[in-house]
Amino acid sequence: GARRSCAQDSPSSILAALFSLSRFGFGIMGGSEKAIAREQACSRTALFAACAAVAAWTLSRVMGSGDGIITREQALPGRKTKMRVARTHHVLGNPLEGPWPAAMKVLVMASGCFWGSEKGTWRLPGGGIYSTAVGYAAGFTPNPTYEEVGTGQTGSTEAVQVVFDPDKVSAVDILRWFWESHDPTQGMGQGSDRGTMYRSGLYYFDDEQRRLIEASKAAYEVALREAGRGMGNVTTEIRAASDFEQVFYYAEDYHQQYLAKPGARPYCSAQPQEVPLPPYSEWAPADFSEEERDLHAPKLPEAFWDKHAPTPHCVIRAPHGPIVWGAPDEL
Repeated sequence: GARRSCAQDSPSSILAALFSLSRFGFGIMGGSEKAIAREQACSRTALFAACAAVAAWTLSRVMGSGDGIITREQALPGRKTKMRVARTHHVLGNPLEGPWPAAMKVLVMASGCFWGSEKGTWRLPGGGIYSTAVGYAAGFTPNPTYEEVGTGQTGSTEAVQVVFDPDKVSAVDILRWFWESHDPTQGMGQGSDRGTMYRSGLYYFDDEQRRLIEASKAAYEVALREAGRGMGNVTTEIRAASDFEQVFYYAEDYHQQYLAKPGARPYCSAQPQEVPLPPYSEWAPADFSEEERDLHAPKLPEAFWDKHAPTPHCVIRAPHGPIVWGAPDEL
């Protein structure tokens, strides 16, 4: 039969209530500071009415889906037409879309609001980050819009596609930035951004990436626990890109490299826990051969992380260009 969305199944009064709640920052419909920045406050009566309406409807939905992510049958239908984006990266100047040079690798990662996630990644030094783009990953709806993703009815999460040269920057370096740049224990959200579209996720393209991701996750979970940080176990979704018809769809052009563009709102909800990922030598996959261990060894030295490890709001304060590393006073 035809697909039905949550919006189609829900009375209009309930949908109105959901959007009213989003104005107050309640993430029922993926409300966030990004979405509510220009909204004016509703009356107290309206808030109570919205809460009452949402409570009954949400309970029925939660009973049917323990993790909050919709099923394929519930997803919005989307469209065949892909999102139009600029030809080149606003900061790096390289193509924003493939095909990529033969030596490049791709990794898709989600750590909350994609604005700050993308900027932190493109700033990694050494020329190894060839291109980055923001988009919607790990969902069911083809070519979704920002507004559709915000309803929670696409199954997507805000994500960053990273295209990198493994001879210049290791996947281990990128994973270290990923783990340290947010709190991967927050489940369906990050900071003030709540909803399945802000869940933490890593989507791999080969078996070596999978093993590195799983091993680094286990190591970081222990590190967080020993430091007394985070909210419990790591909740990051780890799946193969091949699990999806298409794992990543580009977001609207205005979202691409957003924080580097004139007039951008300086916003990032990421919650870095300021806990370092343990040394690669301690968690490298046990089944890696010596050659594989050497191949994926980090390119960035510990001195880099001592100076540039993620801290709250660091991407907001940072220059837009890649970090310059390797000057005499940094070696």
